[in-house]
Amino acid sequence: MSKWVIGVIGGSGLYEIDGLEGAEEVRVETPWGAPSDALVKGHVGDVEFVFLPRHGKGHRLTPTTVPYRANIDALKRLGCTDILSISACGSLREQMAPGDFVMVDQFIDRTFAREKSFFGPGMVAHVSTADPVCRRLSALAGDAAGAAGANVHRGGTYLAMEGPQFSTRAESHMYRQWGCDVIGMTNMPEAKLAREAELPYATIAMVTDYDCWRVEEEGVTVADVLEVMAINTAKAKSTVGKLAAALQGVPRTPSPQGIDTCLDYALITAPDARDPEVLAKLDAVAGRVLKATA
Repeated sequence: MSKWVIGVIGGSGLYEIDGLEGAEEVRVETPWGAPSDALVKGHVGDVEFVFLPRHGKGHRLTPTTVPYRANIDALKRLGCTDILSISACGSLREQMAPGDFVMVDQFIDRTFAREKSFFGPGMVAHVSTADPVCRRLSALAGDAAGAAGANVHRGGTYLAMEGPQFSTRAESHMYRQWGCDVIGMTNMPEAKLAREAELPYATIAMVTDYDCWRVEEEGVTVADVLEVMAINTAKAKSTVGKLAAALQGVPRTPSPQGIDTCLDYALITAPDARDPEVLAKLDAVAGRVLKATA
């Protein structure tokens, strides 16, 4: 058993979290480049948090240019045990209204211009992402969001598109036919990379608007999104506080899904065929298992 160290990745509109005690700003260098911005470490009682604004302060980075590998590496390097993503999204379902929070449990990845793995030539690995979300963390975060006053939907499929443009109506209708519930631009490859780093990951998808499948309405605009985003951001900050309160005095045990050790059977490259330069880049995300299999 160990302490909770929760990495919080804040999406559009969430560039800081409130109430951190002993907060300090930390800049981390990673083998994958610099993360989106400085990270902020602090604690609420005996629960530690590390906060990272996904798009950088001032929203400098597009969904495509977010340094996803550097972000996950930096969170792992700072000792995070779990990652909570808080992300803005559009709704593909009537019942998931603007202002609602959706505890995503599945993803469809339609991004195409991003590096999606820490592994590659010289060190090949294949992790399972059949169940990409940590059910334990998602349940805890969903309870916290409900306590913060959000209308919470438990479960939903998130369509990750490349962006930065919003969908066409034809695309939006197609995603609905696929069974998708919400749409966003940032949770992939983030969720896959978190799994490769053996970090349990959960998403709170905050609905800002209906995607353009509603033919009787005009397409979504940034102005529409920003108006709802301000309300969602306040609830998101409260959610983090409620989560911290719920975890006070609760020791962290390994993920019931085995996420903390998912690389045990994922490495394919034989030890004598591994590239030392590639292994050096994996010191944080895969150091545990690489040392054991050297």
